[in-house]
Amino acid sequence: MKQSELDWFAPLWRRLTVTVFLAVWCAWEFFGSKDQFWAGLVGAALLYALYSFFYAFPRRGGKPKSTDTLPPPAPPEA
Repeated sequence: MKQSELDWFAPLWRRLTVTVFLAVWCAWEFFGSKDQFWAGLVGAALLYALYSFFYAFPRRGGKPKSTDTLPPPAPPEA
């Protein structure tokens, strides 16, 4: 995502709104209209939204996702 997109999706309520909308649309396509093409397309968009908005989305002000950071080096002993 571009930085402008990251800034727009920074509030959690926006990411939730888009994801819930896609989930409702996907459910409608699966159970209401039974259109396999649109159900698959919207389902793929829903999976992408879940991944990019809640798993890979950069955290702000929190701990980094990676726990493999090294501690700062100890000062040399005299």
